[in-house]
Order: sequence, then C-alpha cells, then structure tokens
Amino acid sequence: MNTSRVFAFKPMKSLLTTKCSRAAITSGLRRLACTPSSCPRVCIVGGGPAGFYTAQHILKAHPAIQVDIYERLPIPYGLVRFGVAPDHPEVKNVINTFTQTAQHERCSYHGNVSVGKDVSVEELRQAYHAVVLSYGAEVNRTLGVPGENLAGVYSAKDFVGWYNGVPCNKDLKPDLSGETAVILGQGNVALDVARILLSPHDILTNTDITQPSLEALANSRVRRVLIVGRRGPLQVACTIKEIREMVNLTGTRPDMLSADFKGIAEVLKDLPRPRKRLTELMMKAVQATPAGDGLTSRQWGFRFLRSPVEVLPSPDLTRTAGIRLGVNRLEGSGDGARAVPTGETEDIECEMVISSIGYQSLPIDPAVPFDPRKAIIPNAMGRVLQATGLYCSGWIKRGPTGVIGTTMNDSFDTARALIQDIETGVLDISTVKPGSQTVTPLLQKRGVNPVSFSDWEKIDVEEMKRGTVVGKPREKLLDVTEMLKTAHS
Repeated sequence: MNTSRVFAFKPMKSLLTTKCSRAAITSGLRRLACTPSSCPRVCIVGGGPAGFYTAQHILKAHPAIQVDIYERLPIPYGLVRFGVAPDHPEVKNVINTFTQTAQHERCSYHGNVSVGKDVSVEELRQAYHAVVLSYGAEVNRTLGVPGENLAGVYSAKDFVGWYNGVPCNKDLKPDLSGETAVILGQGNVALDVARILLSPHDILTNTDITQPSLEALANSRVRRVLIVGRRGPLQVACTIKEIREMVNLTGTRPDMLSADFKGIAEVLKDLPRPRKRLTELMMKAVQATPAGDGLTSRQWGFRFLRSPVEVLPSPDLTRTAGIRLGVNRLEGSGDGARAVPTGETEDIECEMVISSIGYQSLPIDPAVPFDPRKAIIPNAMGRVLQATGLYCSGWIKRGPTGVIGTTMNDSFDTARALIQDIETGVLDISTVKPGSQTVTPLLQKRGVNPVSFSDWEKIDVEEMKRGTVVGKPREKLLDVTEMLKTAHS
C-alpha cells in the first residue's frame, strides 16, 4: 500500500482557498450538526418517475435532508405503472430503484393525498423548507374538431389507462366491434395502442394487463389500425424500437402507401444515423406491403401528411362511422418542417378513433404560477419563477415530452438546483420545519387516511398473489376503495 497517498493531507488554508467556499463550509457544518427534527425537509408532490428521481438525487447529494413524497393515488410509480405498455416489462424494472428510494431511512411515502384538494401547496410550504412539484400531465389534449365527442372516439390516455389499470378508467368499456381503428398521432404511445389492439391473445396473457381489458381484447373485431400524422415520414415521433415491434408483430402485415415515401430514398444518406435507421425500417415495411387491400389478416400502417378535420357520424348521428382528414404539404425540412393544409380532404371509414396527440398538465393550486399556453409551471432550471423554495421537475416543468431517461436527467437537474440553493444560502434552512408532523394530523382532521409505503407493499403482495392464480405477474387492483381496504388491513 502506498501510505504516502493515504496520509497526504493538504493544509487547511489550501482547502479554504481552492475548492471550498466559506458558504459551502458553513452549510456543511450546519448539515453535520442538525438533528432529525432540525434537518432540511423537502416535500415532493407526485409519486411518478419525476418525483422518485428527484428524491433519489436529493437523498444522495445531501446527507441530512428528509424527503416526503405525496401521491394522489394510494399506489406509487405513476406512468411506469400506468403508462408503460404491459408487454414492455423490462421498462418497469426501474421500479426496483424507486423502491430503494422509498425505503431509504430519510424518505417517506404518503399515498392517497391529493395536493391542492386535501392540503394546499401553501400549507406544504409552511411545513417544508422546499416543495418540488412533479405531478406530471394528467389530461389528453383535445382535437378541437366536430364529432370528437361521438361514441367510438377515445383519448389515448384513457385507452392506455383502461388496459393498464388506472382506477378512473376501469369502466371505459371501449367498443371493439368495428374492423378499422384510426389513431391520431405517431408517437410511442400511438404505437403502443396499435400494438395492443392487434397483439395475439397469447402474448398479452402473460403480462400485467388488466383482466377485463384482456377479455375485451380477446373478443375484439379490430383487424386494421391506421396511425395518422400531420407531417411526413422524416418527422415521425416514435422510436425505432416501437416500429420494429410493429413490423415483427405476429399475425399482422404492414399496410403502407409507397407514395408517402416518394423522394425519401434520395435524402437517406444525409440523415442522422438514428433517423436514417428508423426511415429505412419504414421503407422495408412499404416494400413488404402486399398489393390489394384485402382484410384477410390483421394490418397496420402509417398515413402521413394528414390532419383530422371532422369525425364523421353514423346515419343516426350517435356514433363514429369515419374520419375526414385534411391533406397537408410540408414547408421546410427535417424536424422543423411545418404541416400546411392544402385544402384537400379524404375520408376513411372506421368505427373507432383514438386521439394520441399528447398530454397536458393542469394547474394544481391557485397559489402556484402556471403558463396556460405552454401548460407548464414557469421555471428556470426547475426553480419556480418568483417563488423561492418552490421547484418543479418532469412534465410539469418541461412539457410532456421524452422518455423515462429524459425525465431522470431533468429531475436530477432540479435536484441539483435545490441542493445548490441550500449550499449557497438562497434557501433558508435555519428555521425548523415540522414536515409531515403537522401535515399528517391536518390530513387526518380532514378525513384523509394516507397510505405509507409499507401499506402499499400490502397492495403489491395482494396483486402478485392474484396474478399467480391466473398465470400473470400481477393482477392489478382497479378500485381505490379496495386498494385502501387492502392497504389498511
């Protein structure tokens, strides 16, 4: 062993004048001296990926902070549980990391608490040194076209929630009696929905898809799914993984239009590698499209340069019979290309329309700044503008874009900003804050019975037990009342 390296200390003066500022040292001494009752307390609103990643980084970066996570539902994990497709179990492995965070000695989970309703953001700010809003985007963007309220028109958010077990979507009962479904939007969620609609029953049987939706899909008559986008093949928003899964989906064949790819081959060599590979895969699907339009097998296909103009009603005006699409042309090129209407339209007969044009966040509390146009909380690197001690991360911070990895990096950025504000004294932690010691009695007084992480683990055990009975990894509880009964048993 090289002992000279082990015992080579720098003089104190060197330490003070190189890497450590006076504020950092003062803050460090304060952290070491704090007791559990006087430690910095941080509250995170939202138990999805953004919330857990923010908590994870805060706990790792600061040796004394106490973190409380508040979630509206009794169950944690947000879109990892409710958004990830049931046939993508590997993506859900991140739950193992979130579980470690929730079980950290300085972290507490409080489910079944609706912030803005059961407790105000201002009350949380009184109880904590910092509040991080990470509650995501909970509504689907509307189409804004005639007929979108007809029976047979669904939001992708509700449809995904139906097969993934979101309690408020358990009674959706989508009508799957028609042959053709049109999905508006070409992102990963749109392709997830298309794949679930067309997947063979035996593939879904071994997933955590809910039993009611599994049974409904087993009796589905949907045989053709068209995935519509307002721009062209070079602007498609999904990933190559999702397209490859569609191309390789058992029992289906592509239904693509070669005209949509006119001139694409000439520009392939100039595309960035990821976009080039994705486009090449779509062009192979075009070549695999058989002549004719017979419906002898299940089919899927993209339709480009099309925007919804109107959902067409049945003769009795009660349900969906088709959709009218406006034909677009592109102005510009690459990701910045803009779809411009040509004035032409075309009609597609279909019995189901699913809108997958993005999610939208809502304001959580009148006291919190909110930009209604961008549907985000105005912020600078996660610091809510003109509200010291208030932060945001995830979709409510940047908008509903990106994958789980994007959310991780975004949440780490917010956590770093919060820690920096503590270290530099921007965030005053000199006053003792009680945290959940005052919030929990307040909730109980208002008739709210929070669910702890150990309570959630009872639900988890029950779901896996029910899954074993039917040969699935888990059978999700769909009713909040039943969840609470199980949690508090």
